[in-house]
Amino acid sequence: MRTSSYSSAHTHPATFTLRRWIQPFCLGLAIALILPSHISHAQNTQPVQPENQPESQPENQPESQPEQMPPLRKLDCPATPHTAEHIGLDTALFRTSLAAGDRQALLTAIDNSLAYLQTPESVTAYSNYAVPSITHDRVRRSLQRFRTLVIQSQSAEELQQAVTAEFDIYQAIGQDQQGAVAFTGYFEPTYRASRTPDETYRYPIYQSPPNLGQWSEPHPTRLALEGADGLQASKGPIAGLELAWLPSRLEAFLIQVQGSARLELIEGGTLSVGYDGRTNYPYTSMGRALIDDGIIPEDELTLPVLMAYFEQNPTALDRYLPRNDRFVFFRETHGAPATGSLGVPVTAGRSIATDKSLMPPGALALITLPLPQRDENGVFVKAPLEAQIASQMETQPEDPMGDVAYPATSRFVLDQDTGGAIKGAGRVDLFIGTGNDAGQIAGLINDQGALYYLLIKE
Repeated sequence: MRTSSYSSAHTHPATFTLRRWIQPFCLGLAIALILPSHISHAQNTQPVQPENQPESQPENQPESQPEQMPPLRKLDCPATPHTAEHIGLDTALFRTSLAAGDRQALLTAIDNSLAYLQTPESVTAYSNYAVPSITHDRVRRSLQRFRTLVIQSQSAEELQQAVTAEFDIYQAIGQDQQGAVAFTGYFEPTYRASRTPDETYRYPIYQSPPNLGQWSEPHPTRLALEGADGLQASKGPIAGLELAWLPSRLEAFLIQVQGSARLELIEGGTLSVGYDGRTNYPYTSMGRALIDDGIIPEDELTLPVLMAYFEQNPTALDRYLPRNDRFVFFRETHGAPATGSLGVPVTAGRSIATDKSLMPPGALALITLPLPQRDENGVFVKAPLEAQIASQMETQPEDPMGDVAYPATSRFVLDQDTGGAIKGAGRVDLFIGTGNDAGQIAGLINDQGALYYLLIKE
């Protein structure tokens, strides 16, 4: 389960190309835990007052509360062959030497969603969904049909045309009710760890207390549980619950952010851990605190930048970490793959985390955003020069991967996870995978895009 996000989406230059590419699609289109989760440039649109409605309520009558806007809206897509031209092509499925593996990954993700939809929990989740036309049965049939299309299609263009002909498109309203969605990435880290503490391996991660459900509220804060320096838990309620020790307090904390990890034990072997509960506090963003304190400019904040700051200033963790009262616990997963909030494995590049109080669990979606990605030679792909010129793009601030403007990308994904900071219709976290390379890419995803759900036509 994804416990948080760690990036704040800012306007990426490629977004301008992306918007012009998406907007003709159909009529009607118009990381915040370690890093803050808002879109810094989102417009504050004012609601339009309906005609024939008085500007104020009569005296002595209570003001009526505005109705909750549905998180998704169906797009009015004209049934013409030209509509397909405006749907982004998921070229990763067909056009590279890695395509066969990527198609299999997508099929695996679909199968995991279909497995979830066989559970009683999934029936309950859809029993009173906010968009009445999106039902449990329709989501299931949509996945089954799309799976067949992925197997049968011989090109991205053929798949695109089939989806256009057979599926309705529902767009997430975003944070601005106009479809602006903030994207971040998350991953399953791999760190060195020890089963026993010593002078090097001092910072533990903990299993869940057996009586966590009976803890009185307010729960103990992070400061109360482990102290300002993270080393004072020996006499508190989590003493004796250590699963493993890490050499870096920041690494131990990042496991709490990501919700799972694979630990290479110095004693030999691998220990895999996954989310198993938390204290009942909202997450407080260290990234936002660093911005507010003038330490890192907001437009330069990425996970690598944040990690570099704390590596250079390790005592600063003693000041910033205790501001986050939430504390996350783990269990051994015995080598099982990283698992999302639906209880099924998440798939690298094909699983997303959204707010499950709003978004349809297990459903098929299409995301569009400027996405950092490597080609078959391991080289980061840049946006085409002509696209940069056409959209008057300026190069992105220099990052650890070099001066890269990332290409506008469309990708079919499955909605299979959630996160503590993934709130509202305008937040998506994309699962990147396991290990250091996945972590590097995840830390660079910090952009605005769009989110669509695909439902088979009735």
